[in-house]
Amino acid sequence: MQLILNTASTLYPISLASLKLHLRLDSGSFADNVDESQSLVPDVYAIAANYTTHVGTGIDVLGYTALVILNSGTNGATGTVDCKIQESDDDVTYTDWPTGAFTQVTTANDNAVQEIEYTGVKQYIRTVAKVLLATCEFTTTVIRLTATSIEDDLLNDAIKSARDYVEDITRRTLLTATWEYYLNAWPDGNRIKLPFGNLQTTSLAITYDEVDSDSNKDTTTMTLTTDYLIETNGEGCGFIVLPYGETWPSFTHWPTKSIKIVFQAGWTTAALVPYKIKAACLLICSDLYSNREAQIVSGQDYRENKTVMRLLESSRLWDSF
Repeated sequence: MQLILNTASTLYPISLASLKLHLRLDSGSFADNVDESQSLVPDVYAIAANYTTHVGTGIDVLGYTALVILNSGTNGATGTVDCKIQESDDDVTYTDWPTGAFTQVTTANDNAVQEIEYTGVKQYIRTVAKVLLATCEFTTTVIRLTATSIEDDLLNDAIKSARDYVEDITRRTLLTATWEYYLNAWPDGNRIKLPFGNLQTTSLAITYDEVDSDSNKDTTTMTLTTDYLIETNGEGCGFIVLPYGETWPSFTHWPTKSIKIVFQAGWTTAALVPYKIKAACLLICSDLYSNREAQIVSGQDYRENKTVMRLLESSRLWDSF
């Protein structure tokens, strides 16, 4: 018997958003998940034919999604405003961000709002403006999505680790994954047990390789309902069962991996995963987030986390293979 993961699951029992709520990194409220900082304060700006007179305050955006807003008021007659975003590593030396220029504001398009999302890699940004021909009213604001932080990669890794750990403990595939199950001989009985629980009928296929008369490999595909039946058994382990009166095919086996069963296991959506499993994942992620270095605690690891183990106890598959 040999198991090979064909296609890993791309789904996870908990989302980044739910983990942030659990860790209180996300308030769940839009208003509390953003903040605003003025770079160029609201004012009537005098004529300045350069970008060194009207210089805004630098805003720290490292690790955040940031939106820069130019809110223009009324331009003086024939007046124009050219505004752009600059970036810096140290909030001292700034250079122009290449794609950070707003559309020039004239009397034809003033009293309007423009937005540019900052997608650069520097820690600080600010706005600077040049005003020509007449005084003009405007302000610039930087809005940061504070629920998005530099630690998102860490949290996503924790979610993956938690899923893998829970799968090890429960001996399940939590969400849809495709496996290849190889046998070197048919079982003595009329059924084959498949691991991981939540057997799906989609894509299940059985083939066997025999040695033909020329000593070459000849592959035969078995037919559902004619050659075998599927017993899913809900969250338990599924079976492949012989129809009444049928027997397993008799053939000269290819020397290696002669019988191949491809199957999918796991819940099909994260919403179907029992909450006790999700709760265990959240607890594991919390521990990984809080304890980022090696924990030197005698005799303790996740397996001895009683809350995690009790949550997972009834979901564990005890079947042997």
